[in-house]
Formats: sequence, structure tokens, C-alpha cells
Amino acid sequence: MKKLAVVILNFNGVEHLKKHLTQIIKNSSPYDVIVADNCSTDKSIDYIKTIDGAKVIQNNENTGFAGGYNDALKQIEGQYDFYFLLNSDVEVSPNYLSPLLKAMDDNNIGACQPKVLSLIKPTSFEHAGACGGYIDKNYYPFCRGRIFDHVEEDIGQYESESYVTWTSGAAMLIRSECFHSVGGFDGNFFAHMEEIDLCIRLGHKGYKFKVIPTSKVFHLGGGTLPYLSAQKVYLNFRNNLFLITKNYKGWLFPMLFKRMTLDGIAAYKFLFEGKISFFWKVFLAHMALYSNFATLYKKRKALLKDTEPIVKYRGNILVNYYLEKRKTFSTIDKRKLNS
Repeated sequence: MKKLAVVILNFNGVEHLKKHLTQIIKNSSPYDVIVADNCSTDKSIDYIKTIDGAKVIQNNENTGFAGGYNDALKQIEGQYDFYFLLNSDVEVSPNYLSPLLKAMDDNNIGACQPKVLSLIKPTSFEHAGACGGYIDKNYYPFCRGRIFDHVEEDIGQYESESYVTWTSGAAMLIRSECFHSVGGFDGNFFAHMEEIDLCIRLGHKGYKFKVIPTSKVFHLGGGTLPYLSAQKVYLNFRNNLFLITKNYKGWLFPMLFKRMTLDGIAAYKFLFEGKISFFWKVFLAHMALYSNFATLYKKRKALLKDTEPIVKYRGNILVNYYLEKRKTFSTIDKRKLNS
């Protein structure tokens, strides 16, 4: 039997652990369940120690989602064939791991994810990953079941397994050798889009990624950082620029100019809507790119040798969504998906 660890990154999430940890242990048997604690200041550690079957790793500092997982998984490197990375605010279904492990019998698959549904509204997809993630030609991320802020009802429209660009960090089964071979997540991202960056880097090395909808989990979403927070706006805009700078294989500066221009349009839209803090965060995101550009460009140069094509949507999701009013994955032109 393959060795697998379900690894839950936790920061001050004791209330989520009280709701979900026992059930996760039960539905993950016979595999190990490890809580990687990112320097919580609540009663998380005390609670975990009362739960039979729960193991704990304590990080020495809080380095965010990306760094937190890197720090924790270094401590168990070489002990497991697979990691199932799981947010603390996720409820898992019975036998959820079996379809995912079966998909990993294909050695070309670097990682896969279940269908991610909303814990609050189980008939709806959840924002973080939905039914598998893609990027378009301008590196905008979107999902089967969620494009920008439009989240679909799950009516069985995405029941087929599918190759995707990226798998959700909220619930991802990944080969441990893949994770460690590229140094894990990029700590510069701190949180948000670090899984997209990881999958693209592995994708350019030839690995594939899949969504397996017969496996289901239910995600609360925004459990650590609310979706409509200014900080999340900052991280999403900043990290999308980081993603492009590191991984885009074409002419970098024209792409950055185009994306930053589009960001500016989005920022003024926020301003006209009275969301002044969001406008400011877009500006700060651009300043962060300038201050981190040398580091990112050095990483880019190291990654340029990896040129295997990745699954990508060759269309323009902004045009589809805002001009053509195609707000669901089922309505976009699938001929523009190279898989």
C-alpha cells in the first residue's frame, strides 16, 4: 500500500478543527492525518493532542500558506509517497481518497484534486478550486464551476475527469517527490496562487494535473482570510504578477505591460465603486512587483529550460465574461483548450 499523509495546515483554526478533524481522521483511514500548526496562538495544539489518530507538526514561525507547508513537509520528507494537502475548514466525504489514488496510478499525473463544493451551500461549487483550474492566454486563473466571482450550481455538468492547468491547494493530492523536486511552494507568494505556480512549474517539466469529480469535499472558504478582504485583493493581484514574471514563456515585458494596464482598469473600477482600500491594494501589488522583480527574474531564468507545454485556455476569459457574457465554463469555446 502506498504511504499517504493527509496534511492540514492550521493557524488559529481550533474551531475548524473541532468541527472537522475527527471526521477527517475517520474518512481518511488507514492513512495518517497530520496537523501542521503554523504558530497558532489559540488552543489548537491542546485540542489536537486530545484527538486519537491525529499527529502534529509545529512550525517555528508563521511563514504563510506556502512557507508553512514547506516547513512542515520538510520534516516528513521521505516518509510518504503522497501528500493530501487540506485546508482546516474542509469537510471530506467517506472514501474520498480512493478515486484520487486510482488516478495517480498514471505516473504522468503530478497531482489531482476532488470536486470542491461549498460547505455552506453543498449544491454549489466553492470558489477555491471548484472542479479544476485553468489559466487563459493572459494568465488569468478560472475554474470549471467558477469564473471570477460567478460560482455555478453543481447540476452534474462537470462529472467527467479532466486535465487541468492547476489543482486547488484547498484539497490537493500530490506526489511527494514532485513537491520536493521543485522546492515546494514559492515562499514569496505567502498565500494565494502558490498552488498555481507549483503546478505550472511541474507542468513545464512534463507532469499533468487532473480533477476527479467522483471524489468530493466541502469547503467553507475564507476561513482564514475573507474573500472580500482588501488583503486578499492585494495578494491576488500581486501574486498573479509574480506568477507571470516567473512562468510566462513568451515576451515578458509586453505581457506585464498588458496585465498591469488591465489591473489599472480594475483598480479604477474599484475606485468608482467606492472601494478605496481595494484601489490602494492594487497599487501596492504593483509596487511589490517592482521591489521583488530581481528575485523573480532570477527564478524565471532558472525555469526557462523547462519547456513542456501545459494545459492552457488560449482564449481571453475577460472578453468571454464581460463582453460576451459567457459566465460559465460550459459556455466558453473548448476548442481553445489545449490538453
